[in-house]
Amino acid sequence: MTDDSSSARLIEGKPKPRGAYPHVKRAGDFLFVSGTTARRKDNTIAGAEESDEMGTRVLDIRAQTRAVIENIGDILAAEGAGLEDLVEITTYLVNMNDFGGYNAAYAEYFDYSGPTRATVAVHQLAHPHLLVEMKAIAFKPRG
Repeated sequence: MTDDSSSARLIEGKPKPRGAYPHVKRAGDFLFVSGTTARRKDNTIAGAEESDEMGTRVLDIRAQTRAVIENIGDILAAEGAGLEDLVEITTYLVNMNDFGGYNAAYAEYFDYSGPTRATVAVHQLAHPHLLVEMKAIAFKPRG
């Protein structure tokens, strides 16, 4: 017997997860978005651009934060939801010294009426150029 209230899926146009998990899982009226980064479909990373001919890489927390939030928005859109439906976000920062830039970029999308949030420091993420990862929960009733 299949339960129509629960489904998990990968989203076309988003990078393949680096493990055996979906981009999003619906459980009733809730959408659970897996940890999302600034990684693009081609596996490049937004906010991790080479800045000179020597290959020096500049890591930009603001650009990465915006890319993560946009990726979450795309994932939610595939389920008929949007950023306005978010109720909770958990953010993982590699360096709390990036908190100011992350917080400023985050505020471009959300204000005090937005989702609840926790921000924690982690030792590292799945790629050395990633500065931030977010997981999210949205509430979007079906139909």
